[in-house]
Amino acid sequence: MADLLGSILSSMEKPPSLGDQETRRKAREQAARLKKLREQEKQQKVEFRKRMEKEVSDFIQDSGQIKKKFQPMNKIERSILHDVVEVAGLTSFSFGEDDECRYVMIFKKEFAPSDEELDSYRRGEEWDPQKAEEKRKLKELAQQQEEEAAQQGPVVVNPASDYKDKYSHLIGKGAAKDAAHMLQANKTYGCVPVANKRDTRSIEEAMNEIRAKKRLRQSGEELPPTS
Repeated sequence: MADLLGSILSSMEKPPSLGDQETRRKAREQAARLKKLREQEKQQKVEFRKRMEKEVSDFIQDSGQIKKKFQPMNKIERSILHDVVEVAGLTSFSFGEDDECRYVMIFKKEFAPSDEELDSYRRGEEWDPQKAEEKRKLKELAQQQEEEAAQQGPVVVNPASDYKDKYSHLIGKGAAKDAAHMLQANKTYGCVPVANKRDTRSIEEAMNEIRAKKRLRQSGEELPPTS
């Protein structure tokens, strides 16, 4: 009997020590704080959503407004606002580089922003429809001029002044083509005029004289003087 009672007592858990009790107490308190924080966060989300629904509803009813810019929000708040806007049938975008500075802009469907307007907001600039229209017209004009220039072909550039006049003190007035002279071939080139010939004898007379000189040299006779 004693052995049975002893085995039962040994199998039972020992009562917690003072340290274990303190640890469990702290764990219960921490769990209660976390639960309270979750409930507060949930309540804050509910209140924030109600506030956004009120602002979006006022925006829809105001016919003078086509867009609305909200103050910077955290990621959770932006997500709630985007959801409210989608349910209301509007359009929304987030802008801003840093997460802390990002904000939401909402637009009515019939006044949805253009790509140029969205790019302006992404660059951190204010959208000016008048300046955008002027920029668009200038762009169209430049494109039209490029198309006309392409159809006309390469542009011929005429110098403002003639280089020959500018450098006349160096190259003179009669330079390049202006200084070229028309040359004509001399038809008598290679032909010596009869008046310029020293020997006016005919070929037959010259040959006879050569033969006579040859015979005289062979006979040893003295050549008579030539006139």
